[in-house]
Amino acid sequence: MTQDIDQALEMSHDIPSQTEQERMVEAMLFAAAEPLETREMAARMPQGSDPAQALLRLRERYAGRGVTLARVGDGWAMRTAPDLGFLMRREVVETRKLSRAATETLAIIAYHQPVTRAEIEEVRGVSVSRGTVDQLIEMGWVRFGRRKMTPGRPVTFVVTEAFLDHFGLESARDLPGLSELRAAGLLDNRPPPGRLADGEDDAEAAAPGQTEFFED
Repeated sequence: MTQDIDQALEMSHDIPSQTEQERMVEAMLFAAAEPLETREMAARMPQGSDPAQALLRLRERYAGRGVTLARVGDGWAMRTAPDLGFLMRREVVETRKLSRAATETLAIIAYHQPVTRAEIEEVRGVSVSRGTVDQLIEMGWVRFGRRKMTPGRPVTFVVTEAFLDHFGLESARDLPGLSELRAAGLLDNRPPPGRLADGEDDAEAAAPGQTEFFED
C-alpha cells in the first residue's frame, strides 16, 4: 500500500505544472503549419498532461488580443484577431479557374454534406463533371466522406478543415445563411443552381476565369 502511494506521488511530480503545459501547447500551436488536434498535442506532451485544459486557459488569456486561439474543425490554431485581419490583407487577382460549376458544387457540398454526386446533380439540375469535383479535391477544400448505406453504397463528399480555415469558420455550422450572403453582395440575380441560362451546360460553365481573392 505504501509502495503504491509512493509511486503515485512520484508520478505526480513528473506531470508538468499547468503553466508549463500552457507553454508547451502555445509553442506547438505557434510552430504548427496546420491546426493541431488535442490528441496530437497529448501525444507529444509528458504523460499525465491535459492539453484540453491548457487550451481553455490559453483561449481565455488570448481573448481580446491581436492574436487569438481559434477552433478549426477538430483542431486548434493561432490566428489574427478577426477585427485586425485588414492589416494583413492585400488584394490580388489570382487565376484559380474556379468556375461557376465548381463554385455551385462547392456550395452544395458545404451546405448539404455529406452529399453524393447524384444528390449534387439533383440540387443543381445538371450533371456534374468529374473534373469539377476533382478540382475541388486538388485544392484541398473537398474530400471523400463515408459511403452511404444505400444501394450501391455511393461515396459522399464533405468540406475539409482547409476550407473552414480559409474562410475563418470553426465548423460548417458557421456558414452564413442566404440572407447574409445577399447582404454581403455574394448572391446576385443569376439563375439559381440547376437553372442555367438557355443553351448553357456544365461544360460551358466550367470555362476558366479570374476570381478576386484576399490573401492573409
